Amino acid sequence: MPANKQLLPLLALLAGTAAAAGPVGDDGYGRFRATYRELVETNTTLSAGDCTLAAQRMAARLRTAGYPDADLRIFVPEGHPKEGGLIAVLHGTDPRAKAILMLAHVDVVEARREDWTRDPFTLIEEGGYYYARGTSDMKAQAAIWVDNLVRYREEGFRPRRAIKLALTCGEETNSALNGAGWLAEHARDEIDAEFAVTEGVDGYLDEQGRRLAVGVLAAEKVSQNFQFEVTNPGGHSSRPVADNAIYHLVRAVDRVSRYEFPVQLDDANRGYLTGMGRIVGGSLGEAMLAVAKDSTDTKSVAVLDRDVNLHAMLRTTCVATVLSAGHATNALPQRARANINCRIFPGVSREEVLAQLVRLADDPAVKVSVPEVRGPVAKPTPLTPQILGPVEAVARDLWPGVPVVTALEPGASDAQFLNPAGIPTYGITGLFCDPDGGGIHGLNERIRVQSVVEGRTFLYRLIKQYASR
Repeated sequence: MPANKQLLPLLALLAGTAAAAGPVGDDGYGRFRATYRELVETNTTLSAGDCTLAAQRMAARLRTAGYPDADLRIFVPEGHPKEGGLIAVLHGTDPRAKAILMLAHVDVVEARREDWTRDPFTLIEEGGYYYARGTSDMKAQAAIWVDNLVRYREEGFRPRRAIKLALTCGEETNSALNGAGWLAEHARDEIDAEFAVTEGVDGYLDEQGRRLAVGVLAAEKVSQNFQFEVTNPGGHSSRPVADNAIYHLVRAVDRVSRYEFPVQLDDANRGYLTGMGRIVGGSLGEAMLAVAKDSTDTKSVAVLDRDVNLHAMLRTTCVATVLSAGHATNALPQRARANINCRIFPGVSREEVLAQLVRLADDPAVKVSVPEVRGPVAKPTPLTPQILGPVEAVARDLWPGVPVVTALEPGASDAQFLNPAGIPTYGITGLFCDPDGGGIHGLNERIRVQSVVEGRTFLYRLIKQYASR
C-alpha cells in the first residue's frame, strides 16, 4: 500500500469542518457490511492466506446478484494457486466508450494474533471504529467495489461506459507475484479502460475527526534497489591495511547519506502544496505555498524538509537499508555490500539515479549496480477536469467546504503497473484516515465506521458519474 495513507502528522494540529451524519435508512448497508466482513475475515496474507478464495467469495456474491458466469473470471497465475483474483464487468450501452476500471488488491500485511489486542482476522466494531487487518488497507474499498456492482445491477443502472472490477493479490509483498502486474502483461484487453480508480491517499482528518481535505493521488514514485559492493583479497586481522572493503563501503554510503536530490514539482505535489498550504497556514503553510511557486526557494524548502513526508514528496530519495560485510571476526573482509533503496520521482530514469550514485560513491573500488529492475519508470497521470470534476462535485455534495487536494505518493501502489500499460490510474477513496495512520501495516489496524459509511456513498456516486459521461 502507499505510504501516503499516513501522510503528514502535522494534520493532527489542524481544524476542519464538522462530521456528517451516516446513511439513515440505507437498507443495503447491512449487505455491504456482510461483504466487508467476509473479505476481512478471509485471511489473505502471503504466508497463510488465500487471495483466490477471497476472489471466489466475491464472485459468488456477484453471481447471487445476477451476474452471469460470462461476466466473471477467476484468474489464477500459473504456479500461484492461492494468489488469484477476480475480473468482473457491468456492460455499458456505448460500445465505443472505453470502460472505467475499479481496482483493488485484497492481500494484506502479515499480522500475528499474539501481538494484537483483538483477533486481526475478525471484523470488530468498537468505539466507532472497525478493527482488523485490512479494514483500511484496502478491503474497505475492495468491498465497496463489489457492493457497487451489486447495487448498480439491483437498480437496473445502464452505464454508458462499462464498469470493470479487478481484485488482485501481491501488492503488499515485494517478493510476491503482483496480480495487477500479471493482468497488465497477460490480460491487458480484459482490463482495458479509459482510466482506473484505486487506493492512494485518503481524506485527511484532524485529532477531533474533523475533515480537512479529500485526497486524490495523481503521481507516485517507483521503488528501486541499487547495490554497492566492494571485494578484496582480505587477510589476517592482525595485519590491517588501509585497503579495507568495509572502509571503502562505509565512506561511499556516508556520501549518499549527505546528498539531497534536487526538488522537483509536478501537478500532483504542486497541487498538494498549494491546497494544504492554505489549510495548514502559519509559517509551514507559507513555506508550502512559496515552494509551490518557486522550487528554488531554498529557505522555504528547508522548512518543508523538517517534515519527513514533505521531504519525500519533493524529490527522489535514496537511503541505505541493508549492510552485509566480512566472513570472520579475525579476518579482513573480502566482501562488503550495501543495499540502497531509492524512491524515484516520476519521469526520472533509473540510469540518471544510477549515474548519480556512482558519482557519490566516488571510488573505483565500489561497484554500483541494479540487482533487479522493480517496475517501469513512473509517470504522473493527467489531472484533467474529466477526472477532478466529478470528485469535486460529489465531495462538495457530501462534505461542503472540504477541498479536494492532489498528492504525489512517496511510496507506490498498483498504479505502477497500470500506468505504463496505458491505463491512467488514480488513487481516490473518499475514506478519511486518522492523523496517526490508523495502524495501517502495524498493530490494531482500524478505520472509522463513519468513514466507511460515507466512503461507500462517495465511491458509489463517483463511479456512477464517471460511467455516465
